[in-house]
Amino acid sequence: MERTFVMLKPDAVSRALMGEIISRFEKKGLKMVAAKFMRITEEMAARHYAEHIDKDFYPKLLNFITSGPVLAMVWEGENSISVVRKIVGKTDPAEAAPGTIRGDYGMIKTMNLVHASDSSDSAEREISIFFSDEEIIDWKRADQNWLSF
Repeated sequence: MERTFVMLKPDAVSRALMGEIISRFEKKGLKMVAAKFMRITEEMAARHYAEHIDKDFYPKLLNFITSGPVLAMVWEGENSISVVRKIVGKTDPAEAAPGTIRGDYGMIKTMNLVHASDSSDSAEREISIFFSDEEIIDWKRADQNWLSF
């Protein structure tokens, strides 16, 4: 079973879209195994966005992600990384397909509601920034037999 990291950004939280977004992942058959409602420190944000440190948008990105609370989560399921990325949609909401989170609710690229890991290496690294092993809960969905073999 694959795990991925998802973070609902300050705009998703302030626009009261957390329940809607979580519902989409649950309805797809993914299982939340960890969640933490929190404010990200600048140090944590710098670790999370380390690959963007030399880019022009980096200071604005840090300012935005630390501007309000976020919901950090770990989701589990078959091919969860690619499944979550399809549900989330393209980074730029103007290019995201209708039916995706960003396509339905996003307006601008810099505030695009949600972060989702793009690879297994990223997922592992990002999960370790936000969660200890003890905070990830192994459990079984009632319909799990219908969702994986």
